Amino acid sequence: MPPWKTSLWHDLAGIFLPRRCAGCDQGLMRYEQGICGECVDDLPRMYAHDDPDNPVEQVFRGRVRLHAASAFLRFNKGGMVQHMLHNLKYRGDLAAGEELGRLMAEEARRSRRFADVDVLLAVPLHRKKLRQRGYNQAQVLVDGMAEVWPLRRVEAGLLRVEHTSTQTKRGRMARWGNVKAAFQLADTEALRDAHVLLVDDVVTTGATLESCARALSGVPGIRISVLACACA
Repeated sequence: MPPWKTSLWHDLAGIFLPRRCAGCDQGLMRYEQGICGECVDDLPRMYAHDDPDNPVEQVFRGRVRLHAASAFLRFNKGGMVQHMLHNLKYRGDLAAGEELGRLMAEEARRSRRFADVDVLLAVPLHRKKLRQRGYNQAQVLVDGMAEVWPLRRVEAGLLRVEHTSTQTKRGRMARWGNVKAAFQLADTEALRDAHVLLVDDVVTTGATLESCARALSGVPGIRISVLACACA
């Protein structure tokens, strides 16, 4: 289709199906993807990837061995980041998730501690939850990240073998008990000697990511890092 026709179709579609920013709900410009430029500028970035004492690093200290751990944004209850991630997780706003992934990757790939990452790996959903939701929000972030950081992806390297109840409103110990045996290695050889970046939407108590990291730790020569879109 010629460029002028593509542009015309986009404009007509925007009249009947207006695209909205996941942050402020205002209409998006043609060149904006999921999040408007103003909200991108206002994102509460942590800028902590190269700080070994950042808040995410402290969550996992003494619990599981990681090469590095960090988050892209600060999560404030009722704030813009919570709104964006809620839209991604429960309302199918994949465009916003992919844009967040691209922004995450643009920043993380410049980090000294993530410089030699080989593999992007999303925290998996159980197949039942995947059927219900239709997508894995962590995988949507990874899909966006891969557009600007074309690392190897091993989508079946880790499986969620237990369908656990929601972690919302659980305390740290209850969350850990809920997911401690939820994950299982599926392909050891695909991750052998790799530096794996484990990606999730939000880190709160770290129980889910800790369980994933423990399952991955059995891979020979593996190094595991963690990157969440937001830290609550």
